[in-house]
Amino acid sequence: MAKMWAGRTSGATEKLADDFNSSISFDSRMYKQDIKGSMAHAAMLSAQKIISDQDAKTLIDGLSDILEDIETGKLPIDMECEDIHMFVEQVLTERLGDVGKKLHTARSRNDQVALDIRMYLRDECEEITALIKNLITALKTQAETEKETIMPGYTHLQRAQPVTFAHYLLAYAMMLLRDCDRIADCKKRINVSPIGCCALAGTTYNTDRRYEAKALGFDGICLNSLDGVSDRDFCVELLSDISILMMHLSRFAEEIILFSSWEFKFIELSDAYTTGSSIMPQKKNPDMAELVRGKTGRVYGDLIALLTTLKGLPLAYNKDMQEDKEGVFDACDTVKMCLKVFTGMIETMCANKDNMLAAAQKGFINATDLADYLVKKGLPFRSAYKISGEIVALCIKENTVLENLPLETYKTFSDLFEDDLYEDISLKTCVEKRISEGGTSVSSVNAQIEYINEKLLSI
Repeated sequence: MAKMWAGRTSGATEKLADDFNSSISFDSRMYKQDIKGSMAHAAMLSAQKIISDQDAKTLIDGLSDILEDIETGKLPIDMECEDIHMFVEQVLTERLGDVGKKLHTARSRNDQVALDIRMYLRDECEEITALIKNLITALKTQAETEKETIMPGYTHLQRAQPVTFAHYLLAYAMMLLRDCDRIADCKKRINVSPIGCCALAGTTYNTDRRYEAKALGFDGICLNSLDGVSDRDFCVELLSDISILMMHLSRFAEEIILFSSWEFKFIELSDAYTTGSSIMPQKKNPDMAELVRGKTGRVYGDLIALLTTLKGLPLAYNKDMQEDKEGVFDACDTVKMCLKVFTGMIETMCANKDNMLAAAQKGFINATDLADYLVKKGLPFRSAYKISGEIVALCIKENTVLENLPLETYKTFSDLFEDDLYEDISLKTCVEKRISEGGTSVSSVNAQIEYINEKLLSI
């Protein structure tokens, strides 16, 4: 097959070299962006009188036909072509003859590739954001039903203070909202048009880059042609944002794995999102959560690979930059699948309220409230802290909890203890007293849910 770039050389390469050089196996997914970009380019060439209006119409109609034929399956993409750009141009030229050859006027594959990937990743940002919103909605829905479900909150994986399950779930919802913000901010830098930068130095034709950018929905143009074709910082930024998102999902997955184990049994995962063992019939394995945790490393690898590829490249375009696509495509595909599975897993998850409450009671996580009770009675905090610690030690020794210790026993530690103590240290009271903004009380959780509702409407 003759190469589009034959001329200076014969265009003849070894089959092995062709395969090594080819990118169509992965960049073919950008066919829609490539064709739409070419249609806008033809329209601009016509508007600037670089080609005739009739030629532009012929090109646009021909490109529209190719798009339709690909999407209906009438035109299979030829994997023998070097890349999707060459495939589209080759088919167009076969169908239109010399008119098809006019399409590539005033552009290079360098700016064409940069255009396609920006358009593709712009669409990916929207898809990923929509999936994050679905997961946030699932978390919010669960939180609305678990506002009074008490569980231990942890530091150092040690039971620390009581929180509600709703409060816990909303912590991840807040992280995911920030992930949406990051991706939206990244999209601003993606949405800048490189078309018209050509190979590296611009063109001698009187093009209108802003016309083309506007037609394709870009906010503006790359203001330096060298920069426009030679940097992929927007790919790195999106990979970084996706990596942070995957880190959040991985942390959540780790706790789902822990909380669904027999050692915790705080939650029950649906059979639809677990698997069994081939030899142990009692097993119910949280494989979906484990896979999310595992795939996080894969996405991190995509980020590091691209950073490493770009770190030593001179200006302008180098073939090394072909390595940008597989990693960023893989990361986008991976995070989308993880978000879909995670959302279903959360929607079908059930809380074991009794187990959560029992763990909260046995963890003495109301010990701080016990100390606060004495402080309100006039005892210095350090003295109250010491007495509370001694009472906890006694409870551990006698295998009981603070709520069940008799008042007479409390009075052996301090005469300040009265009957109102038990109301003050009940876990429900401990939770409801956390009325500070962002805290775990029902009123605070309601405020957080309202905030999330407002944010979801604005994303």
